Amino acid sequence: MPEGAGSKTVFHVVESSKSFSEVIFDLEPVVQRLGFVMLHSSDLGEILRRRESAFDEECAVFDVTNFRLMDGLLAAERRLAAVLPWRIVVYTEDGVTRIGLLRPESFMAALRGAAAGDPLAHELEERLLQIVTEVR
Repeated sequence: MPEGAGSKTVFHVVESSKSFSEVIFDLEPVVQRLGFVMLHSSDLGEILRRRESAFDEECAVFDVTNFRLMDGLLAAERRLAAVLPWRIVVYTEDGVTRIGLLRPESFMAALRGAAAGDPLAHELEERLLQIVTEVR
């Protein structure tokens, strides 16, 4: 079972049947189709290898946002600026490609110390999970 499936852990990580490169190639069109914008990407694996690190896996981070959701979330909780825009990570682990993210609802509940969900965090999480599911 994927990490985060069936529970409200802070992380949601799934395996992909695709290669790292295929997931990277497929990600941006899905992000855009679902109303998000990809603001930035960082190839952490490549950055580490250029620094002569022993890290030998692939790892890329994508900053994505939906401006309406970001505006509403920041209006409700300014501390969210520490995690916005939201990040989707694609990485390999022992030859398996994985896609993951922090779950906005769980993160907001932890931040606010409450179990009740925020409607914007819920919408953000549902849409991000849809991106992961479709790219998978």
